[in-house]
Amino acid sequence: MTGETTSLGRITISPRAIATIASQAALRSYGVVGMASKNIVDGISHALARDPRHGVEVRAVGDQIWIDLYVIVEYGTRISSVTSSVANTVRYHVERSIGMPVAAVSVHVQDLRVSDTD
Repeated sequence: MTGETTSLGRITISPRAIATIASQAALRSYGVVGMASKNIVDGISHALARDPRHGVEVRAVGDQIWIDLYVIVEYGTRISSVTSSVANTVRYHVERSIGMPVAAVSVHVQDLRVSDTD
């Protein structure tokens, strides 16, 4: 858990809350059509219970926050541009929401999806 101490007390933010913010920001980014599983066990658990934090892993140690995103990208978009945009968007939204800097955002492209042309 990440947190800070103020004159009024301690504020603690769980990694689950950060993952939810990161997931929503990633899904709103251009070129991202969905979130993917990082492994088969995660994929099976997501099939059984829908989780808004699917495809996001947050590690918080002290004041350092690392975010790993596993995304599905639209076929035909420039993958490097999409991943750079997603990383910047997620970093911005998380930092703005929780008021703490993010050490790193890693974007892992797990799949490409062709949209319906009809």
